[in-house]
Amino acid sequence: MPHRYFTEEIGGGAAFLRGADAHHLSHVMRAKPGDTVTLCDGKGVDYQCAVRGFGEALVELAILSSAPSVSEPTVRVTLYAGYPKQDKLETVVQKTVELGAVRIVPFFSRYCVAAPKNEEKKNVRYQRIALEAAKQSGRGVIPKVEPPVLFNEMLRDAAANEAALFCDEGGGEALLSRLGQARTIGIITGSEGGFSREEAGQARAAGCVPISLGPRILRCETAPLAALAAVMALTGNLQ
Repeated sequence: MPHRYFTEEIGGGAAFLRGADAHHLSHVMRAKPGDTVTLCDGKGVDYQCAVRGFGEALVELAILSSAPSVSEPTVRVTLYAGYPKQDKLETVVQKTVELGAVRIVPFFSRYCVAAPKNEEKKNVRYQRIALEAAKQSGRGVIPKVEPPVLFNEMLRDAAANEAALFCDEGGGEALLSRLGQARTIGIITGSEGGFSREEAGQARAAGCVPISLGPRILRCETAPLAALAAVMALTGNLQ
């Protein structure tokens, strides 16, 4: 896959890259006029472009063709991830973007080991990781990493999806039986400490369906990847 960049400056047969991306294309990739590049508008459309010229921290390109991105899934999946300790959330963000999540919402629950600290600064880094993962994996959108929320706020947000799947080590229904024809899907996974029984009850009351990921206990950084990969496979998005 050709190297790709995201830009909102697309229109009238031309496109522009600025800043770090312009520097990368001109100085790291050593692009020359006439070289082809894939640009994306962040809304699911890919543009095949040819380099036209260079300016100060600027690359101008001519649009050759455009087409809907083939890499975007047919379902819109939001991952709700219990906030883990150390740098595990960075891995979760990177890998779930690669797998096709459109939005990632960290949350704090009763048994979270991590505590809120410098979240605004961390969120900038998480969003940058999502951007780089989107570029690397050929995504047509840049998934949004939300600032962390509390458990009850997360439940309200998750319940707005056509299917809200609560991955609970206490057990639940088979994933296959709960997807149906849903096109917006929320996947909720816990932190290192899992969920309390009270939280599991609150999730059910909010309309979230407890599901099982099998008889093994998965680590908090493994469960989101397993659940998302299973959803993508069952909806035909890993074919």
